[in-house]
Amino acid sequence: MDHDNMHNLPPPSSSMANQTNPDMMMTMHMTFFWGKNTEVLFSGWPGTSSGMYALSLIVVFVIAVITEWLAHSPILRGVGSTSRASGIVQTALYTFRIGLSYLVMLAVMSFNGGIFIVAMAGFAVGFLLFGSTTFKKPSDDQKTDKIPPLSSGSV
Repeated sequence: MDHDNMHNLPPPSSSMANQTNPDMMMTMHMTFFWGKNTEVLFSGWPGTSSGMYALSLIVVFVIAVITEWLAHSPILRGVGSTSRASGIVQTALYTFRIGLSYLVMLAVMSFNGGIFIVAMAGFAVGFLLFGSTTFKKPSDDQKTDKIPPLSSGSV
């Protein structure tokens, strides 16, 4: 490579476009920021409206909860059936879950602090409801009695 002639190279194409047409300039945050003026998942969404920003927070939260629900669903874990049809359903649900996970990841990549917080809260609530043992009844084989049962023969 000829290092002596590198100073003659033009700038990269994206920066050239920004220099020639300032209207094409697009700012993208590369650090977390706070505010409602952001773009989440789609160009122009949520815009500058506070109501639409609140809607985007709710959408990201719900997607994260649904992702956790699918991750801990007995259908996805394959409990009960080994047929090809159930395998295809499992694969479709797995693909849908991964797609939702990527949507949440892309939303977080907007670097908006509020979006990040609701994504983490959605995953936490989803895990609390569907993955943790907080709201589950232990099955008969997992029950551990701290008090030994009374035997009817001894007094």
